[in-house]
Amino acid sequence: MEFSATLFRCCSRAFVAGYARWPIFGELPGSVAVIRRGDLYLLQWRNDGLGWAFPGGTAWPGESAEHTLRRELREETGLRIHSCQRLFTYPDHAYIPSRISVFTACAEGEPRPSWEGRPEWRSLPADPFFLSHLPILAFLQSHLPPR
Repeated sequence: MEFSATLFRCCSRAFVAGYARWPIFGELPGSVAVIRRGDLYLLQWRNDGLGWAFPGGTAWPGESAEHTLRRELREETGLRIHSCQRLFTYPDHAYIPSRISVFTACAEGEPRPSWEGRPEWRSLPADPFFLSHLPILAFLQSHLPPR
């Protein structure tokens, strides 16, 4: 797993550096899953060193936001989504120009690590947190009932 984590770190950092400078396709669409188990959320420690993030990723050309969500969650965590609902979409330019669709999701299976990172059930906020997902964190914190 160490080699694949290093490979992901290099690929991710190279892509971010290049696309941030030359965004030839404009804002890239992406999807993110918010999956909750009691007071815990499924977060992923990113192997590129950019912190804790909600699982998800960038769409393939012509791929719908929901299909992206299902594919990325399966690739990153091994989980299969059985239901989801879009919460909101927001533009993000923290690393690269992107437009992120955020879904709540129910999934089955046990999370497993991938070359992109290590999923864990964690409470919010987790530190350090992936900059592109701070708007999701703010949304959840403002919409969660007090404990």
